[in-house]
Parts: sequence; C-alpha cells; structure tokens
Amino acid sequence: MVVGILEVTVAIEGAYSLKEKRSVVRKLVDRVRNRFPVSVAEIELHELYNRAVIGVSTVGNDRALINSVLDKVLDAVADIGIGMAEIVDSRLEILNV
Repeated sequence: MVVGILEVTVAIEGAYSLKEKRSVVRKLVDRVRNRFPVSVAEIELHELYNRAVIGVSTVGNDRALINSVLDKVLDAVADIGIGMAEIVDSRLEILNV
C-alpha cells in the first residue's frame, strides 16, 4: 500500500477576518475534493485569518500514480486560488506501508 500526503500552506491576501478566510478555504477544499479522489481538510493555523495549511491524502498501490495525483492537486490549488490565495509552501511525502 502506498500513502501520499501533501501539505500546502497558502496566504490568503484579501482576508481580514476568520469568516473571509473560511470562505476561501472552503472553496479550495470543496473544489479539490470534487475534482480528485483524495481526502482534504484544513489542518493548521485555524486562528490566523491570512494563512491556512491544507492537508491532502490519498491511498493506492502505484507510487507513480499517487505522485501524479498529488502533483495535479498542487497545480489545481494554485489555479483555484488565483486572486484568492497564493501557495507559499508545500510538502509532498509518499510512504510505502
């Protein structure tokens, strides 16, 4: 079994409240969830209104496929976030379990 983990830190430029931040994060999470066979959620920095950390994971039996899916998710987050959020850091890890 192969487990892929992607952690994406985004800066939310136009958010001046937690309500505005949650709106942007919800859009990112929902759109990624609808486009890809992955689990996705906000995992850190819940109380900061201008930053968020989004975690994405997927499981499969082909390391190359897992890597490809998570690369596409990272590209999608960048595309979806245009004008709302900017990726400031990302970390991809693939584990053979």
